Amino acid sequence: MNLLDALTARLAAEVAALRALDISNLPLGHRSAAFTAFGALVALACAALAFRSLAGKRAGRNYLVVPAILRADRGSFLSAVRHAPLILFFAGVPLFMFALADPSTSLAERQVTYPGRRIALLIDASSSMLKPFGAGQLNARAPTQSAFFTSVGAAEAFIRLRQRGQYRDLIALIEFGDQAYVITPFTLDYDNVLLSTSLIGDWSEFMRFPNQGTTIAAAIAEGTNLFKTFKFLDASGNLMIIFSDGEDTQVSLHGRPLADVLAGAVATKIPVYLIRTNRDKALGDIVPDALWKEAVENTGGRFYAAADESGIIRAMDDIDRRSPGTIEVKQFSTNQPKFAPFALLAAALWAVALVLKLVCAPFTKFP
Repeated sequence: MNLLDALTARLAAEVAALRALDISNLPLGHRSAAFTAFGALVALACAALAFRSLAGKRAGRNYLVVPAILRADRGSFLSAVRHAPLILFFAGVPLFMFALADPSTSLAERQVTYPGRRIALLIDASSSMLKPFGAGQLNARAPTQSAFFTSVGAAEAFIRLRQRGQYRDLIALIEFGDQAYVITPFTLDYDNVLLSTSLIGDWSEFMRFPNQGTTIAAAIAEGTNLFKTFKFLDASGNLMIIFSDGEDTQVSLHGRPLADVLAGAVATKIPVYLIRTNRDKALGDIVPDALWKEAVENTGGRFYAAADESGIIRAMDDIDRRSPGTIEVKQFSTNQPKFAPFALLAAALWAVALVLKLVCAPFTKFP
């Protein structure tokens, strides 16, 4: 797209925005400044006219000598075209003054579409996650080389992976053991989620975590409830990622079968990806693998038996490739300035007037 096309598209967008505004109810933050500027402009124009009227009347300067045989025909109607630049200039003045008055909207709502997904990260903080799991890249700064701190490092690496890409995901963080707790609700602020992961990755915070068991079903139920709370269940682009050692053979939650717990994720099309962080354990080496592989794949997700650091990295890369999509976000803003359409239209009118005056001959000569 060349510069002219870009300017035309921008002007069309600003005209559309101007049509959508209710000018009669638009607050003007600097109304007095606009009136002052308009009065100063009128006074300056009057002073210039008075100066020309008084100083310009010299003999031979304000008269035109024409031959006596010049016919007194009526001038062509096209002669009025020479006033077009002046008309365009005056048309731009009220628009500029309105922009100078700083119009704004007290509350604005708009739907914005971003490339990305709604991602709930679920991290297992049970006591079994203290089992050794070395990861020189993902767990370089943690106090111990355990599955929990490697999982926290993997979650941070995944967030940074999405942050470096073209995505603007809505990310939530949930920590779970016997019960699940929402640490950070859905947000577009990657730095906020990274701060939360670093906080739960602190050794003292981990030791104060109240639940020491592993109930993956509780985490999935809490994640589904979080999507429901934000009214995302009817939207596309939802997914859950679980980091856990997979040491959970419970097939029910509060009397509900595991199939019923997962039915919410299946019905609302929330695929569940489970990265099982258990060192040197291939797929099938621990009893719950078959249970959770079938369960998460029924949601449309995948089960990754990560026996080492490279397995975790491959799993995150695979999830990243499977998670393009787009999300639609409703944004609210207060005191949003709306001077741009008025200022741009005024500048466009003045630019056209200047071009006509300087370039086109019919606008620069006596008719």
